[in-house]
Amino acid sequence: MKMRIAAMITLMAFMFGVTGCVTTPPVPTIPEEHRGAAVGAGVGAATGAVAGAVLAGEGSRAKGAIIGGLVGALLGGAIGHYTVDKKKTAHETTTKYAYDQSAGTVVRIEDSNVMPHIVAPGGTVNLEATYAVMATSGEIQVPITESREVTFNGELVGNPEVSVHHATGTYHTTVPLFLPADANKGKYKVITTIRSAAGKDSRESSFTVQ
Repeated sequence: MKMRIAAMITLMAFMFGVTGCVTTPPVPTIPEEHRGAAVGAGVGAATGAVAGAVLAGEGSRAKGAIIGGLVGALLGGAIGHYTVDKKKTAHETTTKYAYDQSAGTVVRIEDSNVMPHIVAPGGTVNLEATYAVMATSGEIQVPITESREVTFNGELVGNPEVSVHHATGTYHTTVPLFLPADANKGKYKVITTIRSAAGKDSRESSFTVQ
């Protein structure tokens, strides 16, 4: 079973005393199967902060907004459309992990990756994660926060984050990161963290600008 969620990124420069604006892309027509909504407000394009609406596939009840910022080595870049695919059903997921309902809500990262691993300044990398959500009932919509902390030479340069709601299942998510043309060359580390109210799981990946 597969669902796709697109997050429309709107950018407005009014944060930290910055004035002016940028062009906001037109809102696309939402197909019947992708109705369901959550709306975010734009903030601070000049500082790399973003927010966007998450449009949920029917039945997914994923809702929230991408927020975060790009600074330092990534200042001038942008964060693209967030997407999520449901890769495994509740039954497939709980069977794989031999899930016991007495454990309550459980989240597990199966994989986190950055594609491509090597990119030129001005290019795009996709911050990807595959994770499982398990709850005492397959119908429960679990509030999930996905965060990705990007560091360069030990300093935080990006922190896109999205809040969603998922039923039991396994999900693959992607956040595209558009690098500025003058992005510093070197290795960037990405810590992906998936959080619920009951706990969290983290995984490290990396990419190189050269």
